[in-house]
Amino acid sequence: MTYVITEPCVGVCDTACVEVCPSNAIHGPNDKEGAGAEVKELNSLEGLQLYINPEECIDCGVCAPECPVEAIFPDDEVPDNLQAYVNKNAEFFD
Repeated sequence: MTYVITEPCVGVCDTACVEVCPSNAIHGPNDKEGAGAEVKELNSLEGLQLYINPEECIDCGVCAPECPVEAIFPDDEVPDNLQAYVNKNAEFFD
């Protein structure tokens, strides 16, 4: 199991989840290496979101309750209408 960031994050990119992640697994929205630091530097977040690296995620779940838009789910609990984000999240790191 790993955690996945889904559609409610798009255009928001709140970094509260980044700050609590003990494995620094949350990245983006454009930088696959940075831990969400670029969010404060972007002029627009339209169409952008944060991502959780499935190779770095330790499945602790501390990020989910910190998300103000409730966009983070364990991959096996992602709602049906948001399933595309499981692959989208993993593909970001390919």
